[in-house]
Amino acid sequence: VNGKAVLAGPLQKAELTEQTLSSRLGIAVENIDIQLTRLGGGFGRRSYAHWAVEAALISQKMNAPIKLMYSREDDMTGGIYRPIYQVTYRAALDKANKLTGLHINAGGIPESPLYANRFPAGAVDNYLAESWTINTNITIGSFRAPRSNFIACAEQSFLDEIAEEMGQDPIAFRLELLERAKNDPVGENNDYDPARYAGVLELVREKSGWGKDDSNFNRGVSAYYCHNSYAAHVLDLGVENGTPRVQKVTSAVDCGIVINPDAATNLAEGGIVDGIGNALYGELTFKDGVPEKSNFDSYRMIRMAEAPKEIEVHFVENNIDPTGLGEPTFPPIFAAVANALYKATGRRVYHQPFISDRPPLVG
Repeated sequence: VNGKAVLAGPLQKAELTEQTLSSRLGIAVENIDIQLTRLGGGFGRRSYAHWAVEAALISQKMNAPIKLMYSREDDMTGGIYRPIYQVTYRAALDKANKLTGLHINAGGIPESPLYANRFPAGAVDNYLAESWTINTNITIGSFRAPRSNFIACAEQSFLDEIAEEMGQDPIAFRLELLERAKNDPVGENNDYDPARYAGVLELVREKSGWGKDDSNFNRGVSAYYCHNSYAAHVLDLGVENGTPRVQKVTSAVDCGIVINPDAATNLAEGGIVDGIGNALYGELTFKDGVPEKSNFDSYRMIRMAEAPKEIEVHFVENNIDPTGLGEPTFPPIFAAVANALYKATGRRVYHQPFISDRPPLVG
């Protein structure tokens, strides 16, 4: 009205939305007022506030205020989906059973999940990371910890495979690689701090009692760096009536100075539960270009009874400026689940989700 627009709603990127509205409505950015409501669960999906653009265009056409509400079906079939990724890892061991080479070939539609200069770059003498993409007209969008949410699982699962082939403890193997990256790094473009990375692994090893008396557990470990923070998990998996059940997750996080311990713990726990659910169940399928799942009766999510019975979160204490925490615990939990499932079943999982519409993992 009168060359101005006022909108209220839950969205993640108000500035980007203002620019889009300005272009579509023909109104200067300074005349657009977006009033942010409580977001709820966004996790990337609400970065794309097309509902706000739609509402504004309708209001402009009607020359009247309107209220637009999306149903769950509208939301889940609205055309913003996680990209598809694929990665192949290969490793070379010498006659002394030492890791001498690592080859990564990763790609996706329409983007690659590869971060070539992240761990284990800098820790292996012969390291080759290759990336590819395929263009598509399918619309995609952010999913919690973009790209990292996939590549972390593949990487950390494969490191466990290498450790097993070498006859090494999985945590000790990772720490050995990080010691090399710290004291004698290969290359100069490694974009992680090996000491902080090792710090979360050492802390989670201590707090979980790793290796002391874990014969009653199927234990999986994983660690990853993203959003300038470091997270490591030890996950204890049991089997109840032929169904995998996560008993406990012990986590160590280095996100710099923790301003609000309660909120930080909450964020870490949320990422863990969310990651376990997506690793086991998260899958949206299509037929003839149309989503086959449009609500929670068909789209499988983790349930209360399937959440870990116990989660312990420990923070590294330091004086480093605060870094990210909404995402860093999410990517590594996928591989912690995968590695624990291997201990429980003797079978590696190479496709996500691990359970939905696949042969039974146990039983």
